[in-house]
Amino acid sequence: MMTHIYAFGSVCRGEVTPESDIDLLAVTQGSDLRFNPDLYSVYSYARLAEIWREGSPFAWHLSLESRLLYSPNHSDYLLELGTPSTYTSANRDCQKFFELFRCSANALRAMTNSPVFELSTVFLAVRNFATCYSLGTGTPDFSRHSALHLGANSLLISSDVFGVLERARLLCTRGVGEMISQDEAASVTLALGQIESWMRILLITVAIHEQFQ
Repeated sequence: MMTHIYAFGSVCRGEVTPESDIDLLAVTQGSDLRFNPDLYSVYSYARLAEIWREGSPFAWHLSLESRLLYSPNHSDYLLELGTPSTYTSANRDCQKFFELFRCSANALRAMTNSPVFELSTVFLAVRNFATCYSLGTGTPDFSRHSALHLGANSLLISSDVFGVLERARLLCTRGVGEMISQDEAASVTLALGQIESWMRILLITVAIHEQFQ
């Protein structure tokens, strides 16, 4: 059965830390029970070709930051797909992650759910917002610190607050790390307004940029 296997993400960027996992992609012709979806991102050849045509962020991520690990015939399927289509949905995608941020920010302020879960979701929203913004404005950054790598448009919050958000994400996704204290959760809650203002400014920037693409 035809299969290609790739690594992508932090291991290909050279940013592996003790907290990193290894992102793996399996490209298959159809359902393939050899690949556990908890360990692999499993895509068919047809679906990958489709997201390449769509110019999706994941297509650009794989195009820019993947390494072939296995090929049945020495071919490189992703390389053969060429450059993905232009990404044209930055404004829409940033709006989506802004709304996700606002929902979790409101829950944190109201203390209506698990603080760790909401902090983790804030981190996810901030990271993906920044990644979509960076890709949409021509300087793609797919790292977990993408919000801090936007030059003059970087998110300016304390490293302690960002560290709490990052720890919360690890706790929710992998169940590892030091628990978040009430004081730490409160420190992030105080910074939510600053994060929201940063997002609102970049939403204006990315909307203008998209108009002139």
